[in-house]
Amino acid sequence: MNQLIYIIASTFAIALIAFIGIFTLALKDKVLNKILLILVSLSAGALMGGAFLHLLPEAIEEAEGTNFNVFLFVLIGFVLFFIIEKVLHWRHCHNGKCDVHTFHYMNLIGDSIHNFIDGLIISAGFIASIELGITTVIAIAAHEIPQEIGDFGVLIYGGFKKKKAIVLNFVVALTIVAGGIVGYFISKNVEQAVVFLLPFAAGGFVYIAATDLIPEIKKELDIKKSMATMLVFICGILIMWLVKIAFHH
Repeated sequence: MNQLIYIIASTFAIALIAFIGIFTLALKDKVLNKILLILVSLSAGALMGGAFLHLLPEAIEEAEGTNFNVFLFVLIGFVLFFIIEKVLHWRHCHNGKCDVHTFHYMNLIGDSIHNFIDGLIISAGFIASIELGITTVIAIAAHEIPQEIGDFGVLIYGGFKKKKAIVLNFVVALTIVAGGIVGYFISKNVEQAVVFLLPFAAGGFVYIAATDLIPEIKKELDIKKSMATMLVFICGILIMWLVKIAFHH
């Protein structure tokens, strides 16, 4: 039951990030773009670090002594995230504009599914261990900040009033709580569910970082700025590494 409390509390905290979009209205586009690039770089590093330093090692440990192919489910997770993106025409937005969002309602549907899956991933982390749960929350939270800023911009651009955009963004964000609760009961009632969910989550983390976030970082051509974003990316990985050290000593 303590695991469920951790899951609900952490997923609700991440849902609250949906309100961050309102604070960006006072920022100039140039300043906002600089902040977003830093956040995207940190997010990419945190997701890669979370996948390779935490989720995969834990998945391999959980699968020890079984015939379960961990790397097959990493690949399945990667491919499934790709399919979700293509079928729903969903893509993360980091600058408030998104060519793939033909309709802002499609954005809401896509984000609902994405957030629900994030909830499943968080629940799998906490079921495996408190350490992995916290690590997963950090990685997802780092990614949610630039995403929610972009989503808020999409809703405003699509014609929603500011108040309605905030409410809709938060309601959609709450699906992460639903995903966490569903994931908890699946893990408790389906034998070895965590063994399936952890590598699946790792594949999703790698997909988001490699196909969505890192390409945004690569767009920066200025040498000094590129070096800065690379350092922030590495810092994201180091944060995940330090979390691992902290919990193992």
